[in-house]
Amino acid sequence: MASCALAKPQMRGLLARRLRFHIVGAFFVAVGVACACKFGVAEQRKEAYADFYRNDDSMKDFEEMRRAGIFQSTK
Repeated sequence: MASCALAKPQMRGLLARRLRFHIVGAFFVAVGVACACKFGVAEQRKEAYADFYRNDDSMKDFEEMRRAGIFQSTK
């Protein structure tokens, strides 16, 4: 048998070292996903709502629906 076989595995502090590595990685992944969601979904949705309400004429829509007979409370 050789005297320098295999090195002993590190047992003390192994969990803490691995958790520290994975928590840092998970933090950066979470920040990346949050930024992608904000700028990829939320900002575009806000812009779409702003465009819709900028050009919206609710009284014209109401008059069209009233003429079509949708409402029972108006003639």
